[in-house]
Amino acid sequence: MDTSFEHQAEAYKRVDNYNDEKINKMASHYSDIITELGEDVNREGLLKTPERVAKAMSFLTHGYDMDPAEILKSAMFQEDHNHMVIVKDIEIYSMCEHHMLPFFGKAHIAYIPNGWIVGLSKIPRVADAFSRRMQVQERLTDQIKTCIQETLNPLGVAVVIEAKHLCMQMRGIQKQNSVTTTSSFTGEFEKDATRKEFIDLIGKNLH
Repeated sequence: MDTSFEHQAEAYKRVDNYNDEKINKMASHYSDIITELGEDVNREGLLKTPERVAKAMSFLTHGYDMDPAEILKSAMFQEDHNHMVIVKDIEIYSMCEHHMLPFFGKAHIAYIPNGWIVGLSKIPRVADAFSRRMQVQERLTDQIKTCIQETLNPLGVAVVIEAKHLCMQMRGIQKQNSVTTTSSFTGEFEKDATRKEFIDLIGKNLH
């Protein structure tokens, strides 16, 4: 067996695909913005910055090209399990639609199956699909919940997101330690006992 680095590199290769026409248009606008800020876009350190920013923004908002419901449908399995399934501490990164500055944190997502379960990795993928867009945290929380509820038709869905917003930390009120928590529930999670169990579990370190 060839265990050389060259052979291993051929087994997996990450490729970033960008829409060249879109990147060029965005880069042109970023070049104008940098100039308006008072910088020399032609100096060495900034020569490729407009293109880099255009590619970064395309990556940070690639959720627009994803279909969250189809992500779930690609890995749905019939199963009799009807107790709570929780995927917690899911890292999320999003862009505040008001200032186009990042907000980031953790999502905790649970559902109670109703004849169908979903591949565990699909839950974080759905969170990514919605978070990698221009967002507000409140809507992001609701969108994740609604997508899981409408696609899986479980007995209930719970979503809690805790995030820090750079638009509050770097500008404006400048409160560096502030954390925003949002929640959204359906079905069984609207009952006090079930919701309490979920909140207790996401707050415990069981691993």
